[in-house]
Amino acid sequence: MKKDPTIFGVLIGLVVLSLVFFLIERVFGRGRKQPIIRKGWWTDVVYWVLTPLVTKQVTKLVFIVPVVVLILAKVTTPEAIKAGTYHGFGPLSRLPLWLQVAMIYVQGDFIGYWSHRFFHTRRWWPFHAVHHSSEELDWLGSVRVHPVNDLLNNLAQVTPLLLLGYNVFATLSAPVFFTFYAIFIHANVNWDYGPLRSVVASPVFHRWHHSKDEEAWDKNFAGLLPVWDIIFGTYYMPKGRWPENFGIHDPMPQGYLGQLWAPFAWLRRLKKPPGSA
Repeated sequence: MKKDPTIFGVLIGLVVLSLVFFLIERVFGRGRKQPIIRKGWWTDVVYWVLTPLVTKQVTKLVFIVPVVVLILAKVTTPEAIKAGTYHGFGPLSRLPLWLQVAMIYVQGDFIGYWSHRFFHTRRWWPFHAVHHSSEELDWLGSVRVHPVNDLLNNLAQVTPLLLLGYNVFATLSAPVFFTFYAIFIHANVNWDYGPLRSVVASPVFHRWHHSKDEEAWDKNFAGLLPVWDIIFGTYYMPKGRWPENFGIHDPMPQGYLGQLWAPFAWLRRLKKPPGSA
């Protein structure tokens, strides 16, 4: 029987990351005490196996939207896209690749800040609440993300950058970078980067975002640069304290399939008039 290369690669990646984060969290980090196979561990393993398969299809959808616009605008052709010879357009595409990457990551983080805040609004929170439902947070919980949340986040970040004319390779590297950095900042370690705590998002910075403590609600939305939170008044990094209390105040199913359906059931309840059954 022939092995599915995607599944095989995901499992290998999961094993490698498990070893890396065992060292980070258990040997070097020594963060909040919790068992390795903690509450929600099996659900997060299911996310780790299935999310890459879903994300692969999501990436195709995310790429289709701006590409269709570029083709209709006669910036490129289907043949150029298929052959991989399209490298962007306009003045931004002619900048050195390293500078394009730097600009893309800064702009992508700015867009990510606002798309993240968008998912904290009443109608979209049910989808994002799935991600916040981890009560014992570590690196493994980073991919507990609802497909609707994943699709819209990637669409919001990639589409404007491609339409600005940036190099396709540089643009599509941004979701990969932010995904892997997101895994790290969920890690169960009390690292805040000391003097750089307000410059680069750290595990402590993001773990405060997951805190159930009221003073930390709707804080620390940035995925890389806390400057956006500082500018827009959502920065929260108390000194000498570490985030400890994670999860959400509303009920959430423990299993994968239940969490996929939960936001839709939640939205149905929101649409009912007060006092209805």
